[in-house]
Amino acid sequence: MAVIPARHESNPSPEAAFDRTAKHFAANAVARRPNLPRTLRRRAGLAFVLAAACISLPACSDTQPVVRPGEDAAAPPQTRPSGVLPPPSELYGELFTAVQTQQIYPDQKTFVDTTPDADAATIMRLYAQQKDAPGFSLRDFVTQHFKPPVDAVVTPPANQTLRAHIDWLWPHLTRTTEGASPNGSLITLPKPYVVPGGRFREGYYWDSYFTMLGLQEAGREDLVDDMLDNFAHLIDTVGHVPNGNRTYYASRSQPPFFAYMVELAAEKEGNGVYQKYLPALRKEYAYWMQGETGTARGAATAHVVTMPDGAVLNRYWDASATPRDESYLEDVQTAKSAAGRPAPEVWRDLRAGAESGWDFSSRWLGDGKTLATIRTTAIVPIDLNSLMYHLEKTIVTGCTVTHDAACVADFSARASRRDAAINHWLWNANGYYGDYDWQLGQPRDGLTAAALYPLFAGVATPDHAISTAQHVRDTLLQPGGLATTTQNTGQQWDAPNGWAPLQWIAIEGLSRYGERPLADEIGQRFLKGVKGVYASEGKLVEKYVVEGSGVGGGGGGEYPLQDGFGWTNGVTAKLLDRYGQ
Repeated sequence: MAVIPARHESNPSPEAAFDRTAKHFAANAVARRPNLPRTLRRRAGLAFVLAAACISLPACSDTQPVVRPGEDAAAPPQTRPSGVLPPPSELYGELFTAVQTQQIYPDQKTFVDTTPDADAATIMRLYAQQKDAPGFSLRDFVTQHFKPPVDAVVTPPANQTLRAHIDWLWPHLTRTTEGASPNGSLITLPKPYVVPGGRFREGYYWDSYFTMLGLQEAGREDLVDDMLDNFAHLIDTVGHVPNGNRTYYASRSQPPFFAYMVELAAEKEGNGVYQKYLPALRKEYAYWMQGETGTARGAATAHVVTMPDGAVLNRYWDASATPRDESYLEDVQTAKSAAGRPAPEVWRDLRAGAESGWDFSSRWLGDGKTLATIRTTAIVPIDLNSLMYHLEKTIVTGCTVTHDAACVADFSARASRRDAAINHWLWNANGYYGDYDWQLGQPRDGLTAAALYPLFAGVATPDHAISTAQHVRDTLLQPGGLATTTQNTGQQWDAPNGWAPLQWIAIEGLSRYGERPLADEIGQRFLKGVKGVYASEGKLVEKYVVEGSGVGGGGGGEYPLQDGFGWTNGVTAKLLDRYGQ
């Protein structure tokens, strides 16, 4: 078990500059709400001062949400899992900030994935001794004490068919944490797992479900079971499935697909799978529902939002309100450009956007186009709540298998209440499913591919499914498959990109409600685009341009296009099986 070194209090935190301007943010927050009564104006100012001060306190930064009108201040306590180190930003403080700010590595993720040659306390002691010496080189110091990740370059055999190439890739994308340094950011796992590829050197939560689809097609049920066991292990030890198995991802999760993974394994192995993973399913559910009993109407706590009628729905959220370790400089710059907004508010919304998997998209942007206006935590997402409905129904199945009548009754009622809430709050007057801004009290504008999640989860009514399908056909269907949104913002989860997981959600959801012709049209168009890129470039990639005549590898976002690629491989394998080679 790794020894967790003490935080170096003498080193300023990455957010020290924000601490010094807390009073400015407090005054600004009050100025933005001139109609508040005097007492509430004082409280608002104090709240922002406390939020600012909180950033530099390790016991505080992981526990307190940003205070906003209409939102509860207190969140359920977040405790660091035993044996999981703090993220590099906390371990290395001033050194971390210097490395990321000076861009020692072009990709901010590289440094946080390095392997240190000693524990953090030792390295920080050496840094303190050397940093002010004449001729000190930060680059040389980092090179001496941190080993950067090495991504193996493999050359596939020539003239492989697309399906043969996918099957060839699985062993090359499989990893274990055996021999991992106790001083690095990698969270160890008991069994092998599949990574997406490229800069994504660790396992990712929601990616893994779509990867498992392909593993099952390849007859690798053993690896599906291994990955399921890993996720159950993370739920048991960390308290939830982190975004990925890195310490800097541990403060958040990703779209909760664990129940779908269990269902996938049960299709092959029987109902005993539900019994085996029922404790993990219930513990994950408890994580997402923390605060449900103490949250007032029209307010939110952690992942829970209580709607004005008392219905309980969920949002994306993160226990931390600091720049992401893996995107530190980008997040600092985004907060600086967010005029009039407290930096921690922006950072938490960026982190919550990362938890959504859609990092980033016009779905989360206040003005629909500018990242600095991100307000993810103000939005009740249709995809997340559809997944939560399915999680509740899966727990009902598990409790039925184990003959737990009280549990069956409880979670059946929960699923029924969520069904009603989704079809009330997340169905809009335009005739399709969408997100809801609980702070503004209004639906979010615009159709997105997330509208098909209720069909995938089986929570859509037949009439709503037909109407949503028609809007998707008229608006999102493109030459290369299903577009993510109608907005072209430069963010990767917007037009003109299409993503393999969203194609699969659409295909399965539409098929479930009798919209098979549209489902097949989406699947065949996307598969044609994947085949085209493979024929010209010999690889599968993370995302694809699906609009216009330029169908090919996608772009936009915070990093270059990645190949590999786990979930594209998995979905493509299923489409090849369905539509032919």
